[in-house]
Amino acid sequence: MRRLTVFNQISVDGYFRTPGGDIRWLHEPRDDDEEFKQFTIENTSGDGALLFGRTTYDQMESFWPTPAAARQFPEVAREMNQRPKFVVSKTLRSPEWQNTTVLSGDLVSAITQLKGTSGEPITILGSGTIVAQLTQAALIDEYQVLVIPVVLAEGVTMFDGVTKMMNLTLTASRTFRNGKAFHVYLPKA
Repeated sequence: MRRLTVFNQISVDGYFRTPGGDIRWLHEPRDDDEEFKQFTIENTSGDGALLFGRTTYDQMESFWPTPAAARQFPEVAREMNQRPKFVVSKTLRSPEWQNTTVLSGDLVSAITQLKGTSGEPITILGSGTIVAQLTQAALIDEYQVLVIPVVLAEGVTMFDGVTKMMNLTLTASRTFRNGKAFHVYLPKA
């Protein structure tokens, strides 16, 4: 069975998205933390597939295939463009970003079926609505959370819509000079 992981960045007060969708805060603080840059490159390397909701997919697709992305983040851009990608959408028919497959049916059924196939792990990036639905269905195997040292004061959490309490076990943690903290959690059985 394929493993399903979430990687999301959140503010100290728990939000992963502002009400208006502004993502500039994800790049704070703006400094040259070489250890964090190396972590980012290592964290994006591998053979796994990526899973997006339509909003996150559109944001990613508008940047990663561009020359600007290749200049600014060459290793990450290469990985983002080469990996297999799944996008959950009822309206997207012909995705232009290479290696993209559209999942248009029932989300829980589609992901249950996808997890049952052989292949590399799947990582959800962003896509809070998907995270909440798949959390509710107990289909997520691991949560990777990067806490950004900023308070947004309002926004959307990646668990909006989850209606039952869930206990997690911390399995790894790492802090960086820029104040960001990376945590890995597994759902308790």
